[in-house]
Amino acid sequence: MTSFDFAVLLLRVSLGLTMAAHGYHKVFLGGRLAGNAIWFEGLGMRPGFFHVRVAAGTEIVAGIALAAGLFTSVAAAAFVALMLVAAWTVHRTKGFYVMTSGWEYTFVIAITAVCVAMLGAGRISIDQVLFGGNPADGWAGLVVAAGVGILAGACQLLLFYRPSRIVTAA
Repeated sequence: MTSFDFAVLLLRVSLGLTMAAHGYHKVFLGGRLAGNAIWFEGLGMRPGFFHVRVAAGTEIVAGIALAAGLFTSVAAAAFVALMLVAAWTVHRTKGFYVMTSGWEYTFVIAITAVCVAMLGAGRISIDQVLFGGNPADGWAGLVVAAGVGILAGACQLLLFYRPSRIVTAA
């Protein structure tokens, strides 16, 4: 094992398990699915119960896939889509910095996932065992992770994002 392979493994596992933990939290902790569905509705992602299930499921599956190095670029695309939707619906009006609930964290997660897709899963991965390497790394990994991820997130927002319009009397 090279230091590169170990570094990519460490990055994949830490990033992937962090994302999977976010999905687990939505399902089993805090407000659970019901409470998070209400929150999603309030954010404008309607129907909330559908979207919390899709988000939690995607976080868990994509997180485990990235950690394992399975279809790495596709898993990274899911990260990008998730973080784009989160940045737009939750964080965009709060500035950049995470201290004010800004979009800094979502940006770093998405960019890191794209970098993993470009670097490839490394030798210690399921991609290596099944395919002899990452089927789409380098520039192809960039296109899959960033391109597909941005397209998927944008489509989800266009199809389902319906924020409430609060009308105030003048």
